[in-house]
Amino acid sequence: MYKILHYLGEMLVVAVPAAIVFSCFWPYRRSALEAMGLRTNPLREVTLIAFIMCLFGVLAVTLWPVYLVRNQGGMWGDVLLLIERPSPLTNVNLVPFRMFQDYWQDLTQGGGLFTVINFLGNLAVFVPLGLFPALLWRGETWKRSVLVGGGVSLSVEIGQYFIMRSTDIDDLLLNTLGALCGWWLYMLLRRFAPKFVEKFKCVKVECLYGGTPGNRGPAPGAGAGQL
Repeated sequence: MYKILHYLGEMLVVAVPAAIVFSCFWPYRRSALEAMGLRTNPLREVTLIAFIMCLFGVLAVTLWPVYLVRNQGGMWGDVLLLIERPSPLTNVNLVPFRMFQDYWQDLTQGGGLFTVINFLGNLAVFVPLGLFPALLWRGETWKRSVLVGGGVSLSVEIGQYFIMRSTDIDDLLLNTLGALCGWWLYMLLRRFAPKFVEKFKCVKVECLYGGTPGNRGPAPGAGAGQL
């Protein structure tokens, strides 16, 4: 429980300021939406802020330098360790599914709780990165969710190499699977609550010139630039 609260604290330290900065762009975003003949709503805006917080929270907890968390040797000690690492592949795993073998070994040796938390955590933190892009923007496909989740995970794994944290292809696979789970969750929502899902999209408003009177339905084909 302490570890979970610790990670949440690390996430909020970055996620809350990111949400505040993003909110400061609301006047510009509103003008941009109006220029495109689109209208947002409070539910969509709150969800968009939640997406920003999840994104920056994930980046915070995965790219937080070890020396800031555990105070091991100070900043320059870790930088020196990075420069003088015994091998370019120190703390790097490029063999797929090796981590899953380690998970199984831990489970069979009685380390079940930590293993389950670690496994589910790698999945869960990337579920919003697959769910929110599908929920907030039109033209949703599973490929977009995988691209967002996998792209963020790949960036994280590359970044972790330079701060002496582990770079693992299995983390990339597991994170991308988490994003795909977010897409599946969206599909369930769209299947069983289509009207609720539609509330998260921008809607087209009546244009001043050349618009269709009374046409306030969802904007057909409105794309992913609707921030």
